[in-house]
Amino acid sequence: MKIAVDAMGGDFAPEQIVLGAIAAAKQYDCEVVLVGDENKVKAELNKSPHWQDLKISIYHASDEIGMAEHPGAAVRRKKDASIVVATRLVKDGTCDAVLSAGSTGAAVASALFGLGRIKGIDRPTIATPMPTVNGVTLLLDSGANIDSKPQHLVQSALMGSIYAKYVFGIKSPRVGLLNIGEESTKGNEQALATYPLLQEMKTINFQGNAEGRDIPRGTFDVVVCDGFVGNVVLKFAEGLAKTIMKLIKETIKGGGWLAKAGAVLLVPTFKKLAKKMDYAEYGGAPLLGVNGCYIICHGSSNAKAIRSAIGVANEYVKNNVLEHISDSIAKEEILNNDSDGK
Repeated sequence: MKIAVDAMGGDFAPEQIVLGAIAAAKQYDCEVVLVGDENKVKAELNKSPHWQDLKISIYHASDEIGMAEHPGAAVRRKKDASIVVATRLVKDGTCDAVLSAGSTGAAVASALFGLGRIKGIDRPTIATPMPTVNGVTLLLDSGANIDSKPQHLVQSALMGSIYAKYVFGIKSPRVGLLNIGEESTKGNEQALATYPLLQEMKTINFQGNAEGRDIPRGTFDVVVCDGFVGNVVLKFAEGLAKTIMKLIKETIKGGGWLAKAGAVLLVPTFKKLAKKMDYAEYGGAPLLGVNGCYIICHGSSNAKAIRSAIGVANEYVKNNVLEHISDSIAKEEILNNDSDGK
């Protein structure tokens, strides 16, 4: 298995990307192809002794796409940008998966232009694992589509359920539609129209509406919403997690010697909590619905996050997620129109 990694994408590229690739090459049974400026990438690799003994190679790309650039225009114009080249390696069969911590918009555009959609899927969706008391809940869409129609949410539910089943190992993932109440009569026009469509599906375990508080509780394994709402939920959760940890530290610091003594005893517990809430533990989020394995990483991904993301790509390919999605689409008559993506 070969995984193409955009070495130039992300806040800490190429240093942290390269370090993550080295860690992944040691841990997973796959070859990592670092795509980017060969001189810069090799300079980072040479900081780690014996990297030549690992399954790591470099594929030169002379350009890159910045976070401030218009995604679609940049992807069309910069044919030798690292994310475009990495995507092309999957398209032509050289690599089995691609991941990037660069511009999310550029990644989605590159995936659509370079790989295309799976037959039966109108729009791709970003599936982000959210930590819960019971493990993780898969939230989708978390940013690929700002405005979604009911059929797009239905397709997200199908793909999210497949991913949770074959990557997370959940036999019958509980699927929920994010809403403002549990009742089927609640919500806006989008939610009201989507609910009965989800009820009709044969291949998912639809459990009704999910409220915002159900996500951290782990009441559902898969929660579906449009990209606008999903991205707000994701960013709020990230900010809240950091704020809670900061408040705990400040409270202990100002609580006197007794609080500090108690905190020393709780250090192992705090470490476990921090690990559970750390996005780097979960790596990247798959872009489901495109004709290939495409993993999107957080822009501030460090080496640990990149290593985990490569592990996610490894599991995606190994468990034939793409094939399972296509098989499920064939079983759902509601998806067999292969519309024009509007």
